[in-house]
Amino acid sequence: MIRWYGLAVGVLALDQATKWLALVLLRDSGSVAVLPFLSWTLTCNTGAAFSMFQDLGWLFAIAAVLVSVYLIVAIWRYTSTSLEGVSNALILAGAVGNLVDRLIRGCVVDFVHVHYGWFNFPVFNVADSAITLGAAGWIALIVADVVRNRRDRGAGAGSNGRSE
Repeated sequence: MIRWYGLAVGVLALDQATKWLALVLLRDSGSVAVLPFLSWTLTCNTGAAFSMFQDLGWLFAIAAVLVSVYLIVAIWRYTSTSLEGVSNALILAGAVGNLVDRLIRGCVVDFVHVHYGWFNFPVFNVADSAITLGAAGWIALIVADVVRNRRDRGAGAGSNGRSE
């Protein structure tokens, strides 16, 4: 369980360091092209993911605190697999990383901008990426559990192919 807290702290530190660099290096330029499909673009998001629900930052701060407390306890008491531990740690780090921004700056610092031609993905940060990867891990765990349960029910079926 300590390794999951260590992972969360490491991702949180990476998130805060990259946001600090973005604030320092992009303050005057606003946006710097890195690749034809990638730019560093400094934005300050007061809403939720992808700038939805602007000016409800206080609500997201409360949600982040509640989710963080839940995940701290979940890692301590319930984490049983590596994927579960990594997923919980990534979501915890992302939630705390964006919470720190809301409390210190009043908005979440975003700076990674993926775009190509007509495609323009909303600007995001390391914390958002961590939350997304952690959620993908949770989805994978749920799918694996459903498959396992179906397989177990199938193995318990009688000779007529129906469950008894």
